[in-house]
Amino acid sequence: MHRFRLGLADLASTWFACSPIQEASLSLRMWTHPGVYTLQSPAFERIRPSFERLDSSLLLSLVSSNRWLPDFLTPRPATPSPDFRTELAAVRALPPEQLRPELERTFLLDHRPMPAVLADGLADPARLLTRIADALEEYWEYCLAPAWWPQARAVLEADLVYRARVLAQQGAATLFADLDRRLHWADGVLSIDRNWADADGDITVHGRGLVLVPTFFARGAITMISDDRAPQISYPARGQAGMAGPRPPATPRALEQLLGTPKSRLLTLLAEPATTTDLAYRLGVTAGAVSQHLTVLHATGLVSRARHGRSVLYSRSPLGDELTGGPRRP
Repeated sequence: MHRFRLGLADLASTWFACSPIQEASLSLRMWTHPGVYTLQSPAFERIRPSFERLDSSLLLSLVSSNRWLPDFLTPRPATPSPDFRTELAAVRALPPEQLRPELERTFLLDHRPMPAVLADGLADPARLLTRIADALEEYWEYCLAPAWWPQARAVLEADLVYRARVLAQQGAATLFADLDRRLHWADGVLSIDRNWADADGDITVHGRGLVLVPTFFARGAITMISDDRAPQISYPARGQAGMAGPRPPATPRALEQLLGTPKSRLLTLLAEPATTTDLAYRLGVTAGAVSQHLTVLHATGLVSRARHGRSVLYSRSPLGDELTGGPRRP
């Protein structure tokens, strides 16, 4: 069991972020543990040819047999929507003398030897750190940034909008329970069932804030390996099924007759917040076509919109919920 003790000020300063470098690092699990994150499999099979042209042996060595990665590869986001290169600079800024303990903590606690490429590289930790950061940067540039990340970011940002709504309307206890079944909130303590670690952890947040980060590459809520890191919890993101590819949703016949097929499909999809780009991808149409239909749906009060960072997220309004017969959202 891992426990975060939060005072009122700590709870008030708990916030959400989406982290591109976390997703890049954790996505290495797709290659070392195929079949675990099945919703991402189609997208990563398309990426495979690009990945195999990289320094993939080094990247794969960073994932332990139990799917752990060194903490320095997933630095806590400094802002709600950081860019990749800012976060990569934090990885590069790790003091070289800290690289060995970071790697040892990852692999020795798994009772497995450190991969040779890492163990040998520690003869010159500064050079090994640079090589790791360079390989991660290439992976991002050639594999994730062109097509996967824009779609992934839209889903993650939609998750953040949903979580903010739950927190505002139903409070922290409901929010934490909704993030993942491993999380339990009671009497100022947020506990996480950490069945992947041997020892309990007890952390007083004490003004440092707690950051909650959605991810595609965890099957439940997870923390950093080290208790010395700034408090952070990653949890499974909502809406991952939309990443599998274009699949127009089933819509009631009466709704199609009323609104037409394109608008009824959009309204059905907007049970969860989404961007124009995300909706276009999921419907297999152009962003321009989606934008035209959203303009009409917004003008008639069936959808609402809110800006999050650089994105505009659309979701069904209460009237839209009534018209579709869908569940009322928080």
